[in-house]
Amino acid sequence: MSDSLRDQLLGLGFKPAPVADKPKGPRRKDGPGGKGRTDARGKGPGPADAGSRRGGQGAKGQGPKGARGPGGRGPRPDGDIDLAKAYAIRAQREKDERIRVEREKQEAARLRREAQAKLATLLEGKGLNAADAEHVRHFEYGGKIKRIHVTEEQLRALNAGELGVVQRNGRYLLVTAATLAEAEAIFPAAVALRVDPNAPAEDDPYADPKYQVPDDLVW
Repeated sequence: MSDSLRDQLLGLGFKPAPVADKPKGPRRKDGPGGKGRTDARGKGPGPADAGSRRGGQGAKGQGPKGARGPGGRGPRPDGDIDLAKAYAIRAQREKDERIRVEREKQEAARLRREAQAKLATLLEGKGLNAADAEHVRHFEYGGKIKRIHVTEEQLRALNAGELGVVQRNGRYLLVTAATLAEAEAIFPAAVALRVDPNAPAEDDPYADPKYQVPDDLVW
C-alpha cells in the first residue's frame, strides 16, 4: 500500500493493524565465563549451580588447604615429627662420639711414635749389656717373666737400684739409673725393671741370685 492510500485511510478513521510481539527466547552468554546466562525460565544460576561447581572442584582433590597432604595422606602428627628429630639427634651424637674416639686413638698413636723415636735417640750408645755376662736376672714385665744377662757386678748394682732395664724393640737394655729416669720421662711403658732396694724382699723374689731360674718360668 502506498503512503498516499495509507494516509487517506487513516484520515477516514481506519486504525493500523497491531504488530504481534516477538517471543522471548533464552539469553545468550555474555562472554567466555558465561556470566549473566539464564535458563528457559529466564532465571540465572542459582545456589544449586554454584554448589555443583564447588563440588566438582572437590572431586578433583582440590579441597580445603591443609586437609590432605601429597598422595592423599593427611598431615603427619606432631609426635612423629618429634620422634624423627630425636632419632636424628641421637644418630648425630653417636657419629660425633665415634669421630672423637677415632681422633683420640690417632693422637695417642702419633704421640707413641714420637716418644719411641725420642727414646731411641736417648738410648743410642747407652746400653750396658755385657757380652761375657754369666748371670741371669729374671723380672716380671707385661704380665710375663722376662730375663736379662748381667755380670756379677752388674747384678749387685741392679739389685741396689743403681742400674735398670729398658725395653726397646723387643730387646732389654741395661742402663744407668739416670738414663732409666730419662727414659721414663719420655716413655714410661719402656721401663721394664727398676729395683727399690728398700722394698721388702717378697716384692721382688727374683732379686736373690739363687733364683736365677724361677719356679713359674714357662720355657
